[in-house]
Amino acid sequence: MNTMKRFVSLALAMAMMFSLLAGCSSKEATTTTTAAATEATTAATEAATEKVLTEAEELELMKQEPAYAEGFTYFASGGCTSAPWTADYLGYFEEYGIKAEVYMAGESWKEALGTNSAQVAVNHIATCLVPAANDVNYAIVTGAMIGCQSLWVLADSEYNSLEDLKGQKISAPNGIGNSSYNIGARFFDADGMNPLTDVEFVQVESSACVAAMESGEIAAVVAGDMWAWDMWKNGQLKWLRSITWDEDFTDEPCCVTVMNKDFIKDNPLMAKYICKAIYRAQEYIGNNVEEITQAQIDEGLLTGDLAKLVECMETYQWGKVVDNAFTERALQEITEDYIRIGLLTTMKDADKVMEKIWWPQYDYSIGDEF
Repeated sequence: MNTMKRFVSLALAMAMMFSLLAGCSSKEATTTTTAAATEATTAATEAATEKVLTEAEELELMKQEPAYAEGFTYFASGGCTSAPWTADYLGYFEEYGIKAEVYMAGESWKEALGTNSAQVAVNHIATCLVPAANDVNYAIVTGAMIGCQSLWVLADSEYNSLEDLKGQKISAPNGIGNSSYNIGARFFDADGMNPLTDVEFVQVESSACVAAMESGEIAAVVAGDMWAWDMWKNGQLKWLRSITWDEDFTDEPCCVTVMNKDFIKDNPLMAKYICKAIYRAQEYIGNNVEEITQAQIDEGLLTGDLAKLVECMETYQWGKVVDNAFTERALQEITEDYIRIGLLTTMKDADKVMEKIWWPQYDYSIGDEF
């Protein structure tokens, strides 16, 4: 989306409004436009297109946006999806004059963002991409962080590579088509296997996966590193492929910020400064992992031992490499993989998918000063 074009539209609308009000007092005003309106419109257009607005000017103009008085709602969560909550906790939204509330109505984030009941969430690319391509009414607006899921097997098992898992059942705990399934499918594809035919993905709840591996019901599980951390450290589990540690997957973000499209269209400046606040929060987390992890524990967003959670959170490379260019390149590559593998079947042109799903609102590069 082109934020500058929307500034022009707002300026045009404001110029037209003031011109019409002036025209009402003239008995010669017989049409919706006048010479004064034309002159004002021209002046507003030239001012908006020729001048780069300062942050203060943008924040003042933002007050005219339809959602400004009410604010926006977001999904609050801990760990790898915690940047919006952290931005709120640190007062970044308030700093820009934006009211933010946690969404409490109970719908899933996909349903809530699709209907504009809520406006912002963070989740896995592996969860977000296909629904966005299939016209659920949200877009990806920022990258978030790197890593957080791996393919786990019993440490004393015979499995030492994905090739060893050929013909076996693999658990995708959050269901076929969701993040663990899509991440797992790309693991097998990257190692030259067909994830749709060489293995069988099934859904076994993560709490039951260790027992299911011990009984032989499944051979492996694609699951979050936080879930597996203690079992990995104590030698019960090992990972064979990971988006946290494998170099061919650490060149892409795991999670992204998504935002309702209607909210973006109607409130381009709010969308921009929400994204800026979220990028600031991600950088802050990276520099203050223990503080933010403790705050999330205090808030009930994370549970467990602080030292373990901090160790895990530090693997996500908060604020270190994920910016707009990094995210755009990765989304393009992941989209191409999804089409080729058969995870996305409704569209075949990756560029057209990108037009649907990637709507960055704040121009951010690593190292930029906030």
